[in-house]
Amino acid sequence: MRLNREVKEALKTKKPIVALESTIISHGMPYPKNVELAIEAEQIVRKEGGVPATIGVIKGEIVVGLSKSEIEYIGGTKGVMKLSTREIPICVMQKKDGATTVSATSFIAESAGIKVFATGGIGGVHRDFFESLDVSRDLEELSERNIIIVSSGAKFILDIPKTIEYLETKGVLIIGYKTDEFPSFYSRKSTIKIPKVNSSIAVAEIFQQKEKLSIKGAVLVANPIPDRYEIPLVEIEKWVIKALEEAKKQGVHGKQVTPFLLSKLAELSKGRTLNANINLVKNNAKIATLIAKELVK
Repeated sequence: MRLNREVKEALKTKKPIVALESTIISHGMPYPKNVELAIEAEQIVRKEGGVPATIGVIKGEIVVGLSKSEIEYIGGTKGVMKLSTREIPICVMQKKDGATTVSATSFIAESAGIKVFATGGIGGVHRDFFESLDVSRDLEELSERNIIIVSSGAKFILDIPKTIEYLETKGVLIIGYKTDEFPSFYSRKSTIKIPKVNSSIAVAEIFQQKEKLSIKGAVLVANPIPDRYEIPLVEIEKWVIKALEEAKKQGVHGKQVTPFLLSKLAELSKGRTLNANINLVKNNAKIATLIAKELVK
């Protein structure tokens, strides 16, 4: 594992650090929007007073704090592996390039000593669960990691009520950032109620109490997409049903389902979902940095 100089120094001097994933760069959106967003998310972390640590694997080396050229490389290279935690050893042994999902990023971030991680939306229980048994590794990983993850809930293509139930069973604490309703990625709503906090200080204090009590598992901070970029649930549902039908028709399965559906939604919405995705990621990077700053105090 290679930590860049800035991240090493930040760990040594106890500066706020925010981990960022790389799957959104390689599989989450088209080039060059993917690279632009990754660089902009890092700039937001810096602007708010934090140190960004985008995580990925370059030619078999786990990197905590990808350089700008490495971000561009992952964003513009075909055949980059999509890594959950279990595939990391294969990628390293075969000296391949890999982009880390929520699960892999959480694992590597905690291994490096980073306690705050910002992403777009977590994975979860898929809508066809009883047919496919498809549950994202993200949920299991969050039950094992001692980390704060800031996301806009779970991706709307998933079965959100079942995802919440799964997280509850696994002991992952979910708290709403200035909301008492679990957000559903593109939308601020889901009708599912969650505990609410009104500040980054409160999140940091809850996490510290969890550590003192030695309670295992992550704290999932559900941070809704900003109002002006929200897409109503009714509109999204129409597109999701069409996208799911198309995925089934084309035989898309496994790791390719989420990238396929996100791409299809961007097409059906004429770019609205892509714009929403970009803006919720940037907002999550900002809130994650505020939390990281309180945590190091």
